[in-house]
Amino acid sequence: MKIICIGRNYRDHAKELDNPIPTEPIIFMKPDSAILRGGNPFFPPDWAKEWEYETELVVKISRLGRYIDKKFAHRYYDEVGLGIDFTARDLQRRFIAEGKPWECCKAFDQSAAICTEWIPKSQFKDVQNLQFELQIDGVSRQVGHTNEMIWTVDEIIEYVSKFFTLKTGDLIFTGTPAGVGRVEIGNNLKGYLEGKEILNVKIR
Repeated sequence: MKIICIGRNYRDHAKELDNPIPTEPIIFMKPDSAILRGGNPFFPPDWAKEWEYETELVVKISRLGRYIDKKFAHRYYDEVGLGIDFTARDLQRRFIAEGKPWECCKAFDQSAAICTEWIPKSQFKDVQNLQFELQIDGVSRQVGHTNEMIWTVDEIIEYVSKFFTLKTGDLIFTGTPAGVGRVEIGNNLKGYLEGKEILNVKIR
């Protein structure tokens, strides 16, 4: 199982980090050791100081595929959920300035929190018309809507599958909207998809 992440897939998020709007999807990967399963706490490592959340819609791949045409992409996932891409932002800024890869600040152990419940895609009329939200200690901190994606889920699957064979169980983090921010020890993060709580992470 692999975790495929799409960077800067919301214009307002790219702007809030002073990044240019990409002209094609930005892909980075996380290993399976990055998974933080639903309900487990996140322990920020001591090798960075600025830990930030990035809440994202996540799709779970349900069948083997490569070179998938956009019009068939909907056949390759049956469930959707939420995830948090935990990021060592101070380390990322330094790596970008030095022209280095992002792995150490994005793909470390337990950097990919996933939901406690996956929701069948069939429960929604349109995956590109979903609202999701992150609350921290009961206060809304990040709200996204999938119709604001630069690249849709199906376009992402088409693009990614040109480079990587998609396998059953693979997860695609589809990008985060504006509103990313810091987490602190003691915070309780809860994620809601269409008003339903499906993600719960405590910062320890």
